[in-house]
Amino acid sequence: MSAKEEKVVGFELDEPASKSSSRAKKKKKSQGFQGMGLSSNVLRGIVKRGYNFPTPIQRQAIPQVLDGKDVVAMARTGSGKTACFLIPMFEKLKLHSANGVRALVLSPTRELAIQTFKFFKDLGRFTDLRAVLILGGDSMDTQFSTIHSSPDCIIATPGRFLHLIVEMNLSLKNVRFVVFDEADRLFEMGFGEQMREILHRLPDIRQTMLFSATLPKVIVHFTRAGLSNPVLIRLDLDNKLPDTLECNFYNCRDEDKLAALICILKKVIKPGSLTVVFVATKHHVEMIHEVLDWSGIKNTFLYSDLHPLARKINAAKFQMGKVDVLVVTDIAARGIDIPLLDSVINYHFPPKPKLFVHRVGRVARAGRQGTAYSLISHEETCYLFDLHLFLGRPLHLASIEKEENPQDFTLGSIPTELLNEEIEELRNAYTNVKLDLEYKLQGCTNAFKQFNKSRPGASKESVRRAKQFKASSLGIHPSFYEVTNTDSDVLSFLNKMKNYKPNRTIFDKVKDFNQTAKDIQFGSWFPAQIAKQKEKKEKADSLRGLHDSNAEDFEKKVINMETFPKRIQMHVDSDYYIRHAPDDEQTEKGLSLDDGRQNIQRAAMDITADDDVSIRKQKTLIKKWDPSSKKYVFKNTDTVKKVKSESGYWIPTSYKSGRYDKWVEKNKIQEESEDSEDETVNPYKKKPTKPSGLVTHVNTHWARHNQKILNKSKPILKSKDSIMKQRNIKEKMKKKNKKKTKK
Repeated sequence: MSAKEEKVVGFELDEPASKSSSRAKKKKKSQGFQGMGLSSNVLRGIVKRGYNFPTPIQRQAIPQVLDGKDVVAMARTGSGKTACFLIPMFEKLKLHSANGVRALVLSPTRELAIQTFKFFKDLGRFTDLRAVLILGGDSMDTQFSTIHSSPDCIIATPGRFLHLIVEMNLSLKNVRFVVFDEADRLFEMGFGEQMREILHRLPDIRQTMLFSATLPKVIVHFTRAGLSNPVLIRLDLDNKLPDTLECNFYNCRDEDKLAALICILKKVIKPGSLTVVFVATKHHVEMIHEVLDWSGIKNTFLYSDLHPLARKINAAKFQMGKVDVLVVTDIAARGIDIPLLDSVINYHFPPKPKLFVHRVGRVARAGRQGTAYSLISHEETCYLFDLHLFLGRPLHLASIEKEENPQDFTLGSIPTELLNEEIEELRNAYTNVKLDLEYKLQGCTNAFKQFNKSRPGASKESVRRAKQFKASSLGIHPSFYEVTNTDSDVLSFLNKMKNYKPNRTIFDKVKDFNQTAKDIQFGSWFPAQIAKQKEKKEKADSLRGLHDSNAEDFEKKVINMETFPKRIQMHVDSDYYIRHAPDDEQTEKGLSLDDGRQNIQRAAMDITADDDVSIRKQKTLIKKWDPSSKKYVFKNTDTVKKVKSESGYWIPTSYKSGRYDKWVEKNKIQEESEDSEDETVNPYKKKPTKPSGLVTHVNTHWARHNQKILNKSKPILKSKDSIMKQRNIKEKMKKKNKKKTKK
C-alpha cells in the first residue's frame, strides 16, 4: 500500500506511542479482513461474497468506523465503498433486536437503494439482522407493515422516508448508525427540506458516515449532517479513473450523433456485450430507444419520470442480459454496480468533469476491463479540454496516417463512408418507415435548447483552446482501423479538400475598387464606371503630389466631389421586382414609428397584476436564490401546500394525510403507549417491550390464531346448553381413551 493511500486527514486525539506501535504491529501481521477483529458470522458472509482482500478504502475506513468515529470517505467509483459501512454495521449491531430501527442508510436514487439492499442481504446472510427497503412509488400499506416488523436497518430514499416518519409519527430515538451514500448528490439535489427534517429527528448521540466518489464544491453542506470530529479519508486525488479503463473520443456534428452512435454499436463494440448510453434528457431516451429498435439492436431505457414498476422491469432486463443496450439519463450515473458491464457511451458529453468520472465509473470495476466512448460536437470541445485539465492526462489527436501503437485518451473522427451509410438509412426511417421519429426529433431539439440554458459553462482557458482547435485536421480514430479500408493517401487528399480555401473572393475585388456588396446587388458594377473611378483616383494622386502643403484639404474635396459618382437610376417594375428585404424590415429593427403603442406595451413591466389569473401566477412563481447552483431558480409555492413542522422547517401537508390511521383501523392493530426512556428492556421476558409507534399484534394468520387461544382462556359466562355440550364431549373422549388402553 502506497504512502498516499495511507494518508488520513482528520481531527483526532493524540495516542500514546505504545498504543500506536502495537496497532502498527497488528496491521503488519495481517492486512486482510481477518486482522480487523470481525466476528465469525460477518467473516463467513465476506468470504461467501468472494472478497479475499480489502480494497485501499476498506483498509482505511473500516477500522475507523469500528472505533466509533465519524468518517467522510472519498474514493473513486467501484472501489468498494458500500462494504465500508455495511461490514462495521453488522459488527456493531450483531444480533436482531425488537427495540426498533438502529441503523439508517439514505441513498439519492431508488436504483442505488435497491443495490445496497441486495448487498446487505448477501453480506449479512449468516446474521439474523433484518433490513427493509423504503422507496417512493411503492405501496405505503406494505411499507407500514414492514416498519411494524421491527427491522434493524432501514435503507431508503429521503422523500418517502420523511413521508412515513410524519405519517406514522415514527420515533428515531434508537438510531445509532447513520450513512449518507453518495453524499454530495444527496445534499446538492432537491432533498434540502427532507434532509433537514430527517436530521432534526435523529438523536444527537449517533455515528455518522458520508461516502462519495467526488468532493463537492460547497463542502459546507456536509456540516448539516451533524458530524463531530470527523476523519477525512481521500483516495480520489491521484487515481480519479481506474487503470483498466480505456477512453475513446469521437468528433462529429450534432446532426450526425445518432448515426455515429449506431456506427459504434455495430462496428466497434462486440455483439453481446452490455453497454450503457448516457443522454441529456428523457426525450432523447425515447427517441434513441425507437431508433435502436428499428436498427435491430436490443435495448431498454430508464429515466426518472418513468413508472417505478417499469424502471424495475427494464433494469432487470438489462442486468439479466436479455438486452444489450441500456439508454439512460444521469439517474444511473451514480453508484449503480452492474458486474458484467463492458462499455459506456456518452451521447451528450457531460458538462462537469466529476460527472464524467461517475458515468465511466460504471465500467472497469473491481479490476475488470472496460471502455468509455464519447461523442463530442463542436460546442462540447471546451468541456473535453476541461476534463483534460481536471484529470491531468495528455489528450492525443489521431493522425491522418495509421498509427502502429494507438494510445489511450485519443480524439479522432469516424470514417465518412460508414457515417454516410447510417445517415442515409436514418433518412429513410424518418420519411418512409416511421413518421413519428421526425416529431420526436423536433421534441429532442427543443428539449436540448432548454437543457443548454441550465448547462454550466466551461472555463475561459478551455473556451479559448476550443476556438483555436481545428477538427478538420483529425484523422480516423484507431478503433475503426480494422473496420475501414481507406488508404492513407485518400485520407490526406480528403483532408486537403476540407482545408482548401480560395485566395480571392468577389468581396476582395469589390474592396479593391471601393465598391460595396450592396451596389453589386442593384447592378451598378459596370466596367466603364470602374475605369472612370480609376482615372479619378490617378488624378487625385497626382494633385496630392503637387500640393503637399494642402494635401489633406484637397483630398477631402476630391473624395467628396469626384470619387463617388451618382448611382445610376434603375427603372423598377413593381409587378416583377422582388425586393431583397422584407416589407416589415424597419418594424423588426424597432425603427418604425407607426406601431409605437405596441412597442410601449412590450417594454412595460407589470409590477402588480390587476386580474385573478395573473395574481395567482405571481404568487405561485417566485424566483429564489439557490446557493448550490449559484443562480436564481423559479419555485412554485402554490401547487404544494406546506406546514411548519416541529423542527421549524416547512414540509408538505400531504405527508400527514391520515392513511396510517385508516390502515391501523382496517387491520385492527392495537398500539402501545410510549415507554419512558428510563425503562430498561428485560431480554428474558416472553413479550419484550417495543418502542413507541410500533404495534403488539399484526393481522397475520399466526397472530389471529394466538389471539383466539388467548380469548378462549379468558373466563366467559356460558349458557346451560354450552355446558352440556362440553360435558358430553369430555365423556366421549374418556371412552375413546379407555378403549385404546384396553387394546
